[in-house]
Amino acid sequence: MFKDKKVVFSGVQPSGVLTIGNYLGAIKNFKTFSDEYYCLYCVVNEHAITVRQNPAELRKRTYETLALYMACGLDPEKNTLFVQSHVPAHTELGWILDCYTMFGELSRMTQFKDKSAKNADNINAGLFTYPSLMAADILLYQTELVPVGVDQKQHLELTRNIAERFNQVYGETFVVPEGYIPQTTAKIMSLSEPTKKMSKSDENENAVVRILDSKDAIIRKFKRAVTDSGNEIRRGEGKDGIMNLMSIYGAFTGKTEEEIEREFDGKGYGDFKMAVGEACADALAPVQAEFTRLAADKAYLESVMEKGADEASRLAARTMSKVRRKLGFVELGRK
Repeated sequence: MFKDKKVVFSGVQPSGVLTIGNYLGAIKNFKTFSDEYYCLYCVVNEHAITVRQNPAELRKRTYETLALYMACGLDPEKNTLFVQSHVPAHTELGWILDCYTMFGELSRMTQFKDKSAKNADNINAGLFTYPSLMAADILLYQTELVPVGVDQKQHLELTRNIAERFNQVYGETFVVPEGYIPQTTAKIMSLSEPTKKMSKSDENENAVVRILDSKDAIIRKFKRAVTDSGNEIRRGEGKDGIMNLMSIYGAFTGKTEEEIEREFDGKGYGDFKMAVGEACADALAPVQAEFTRLAADKAYLESVMEKGADEASRLAARTMSKVRRKLGFVELGRK
């Protein structure tokens, strides 16, 4: 495999300020792979345009997402950090894989149904074929392991199906990837609707804690978090709000659910919410400080983008050469 290491690939859309759900469920875990794997982490800006974006905002968020990757501990010397649109092979392979993805498979994708309901005036073809482009992102680098949230598990299964289908027709071409889903913080829920995933596109600011929120804002949001009519910090039926807060607190402190229940035995929801807010704000403070430093140096961020694009393009070219040859495409021997 590349550099004699197995490959890890993952990506985050720059369609809004990242949340603690993105941080705990994905980015915080990315750096744990850096020593053992060859890691590629992408800012997937082409996926973002399935929903209409303000161009200036998208550009700004692209820089910010890259800066947040590094602020969360991703060293560009140990990881390939790049922007999706800087590697044209993503969209080339995306079209090819469209031709090996069945209409019925795409029709069954839960996220397509959810996003179509939210964007009824813009149900575009890209929204429908988004999973094929995601498959291209992954298969392009012969990825073995994909850190994903629970909500992306269906897309990863489709990626595996597409790879196996292509391999059956043309012989071994793509590595069939495995998913990695952290068990303890796989899905962080909305503070206002704890049965729904926390989303950076949520219009209700009180539902979402963003990585760059101030300490005051973080504590205020946790104080307003929906719980239930009881007053005990315990797991149980109908306690989705408390269980979500316990999950967040455990992720930031390393404490188990049993330890959390003992710590807050006899205490009320007010004390617990304050503790969760404090733990979250304290954990994010160094990330925010490093982000501020990095975001101020646009030239450095662009140098990281260029280096990452060069590395990713070189690796992608190997796969694309193999794919084009197997498909029967004529390649020119350009110098």
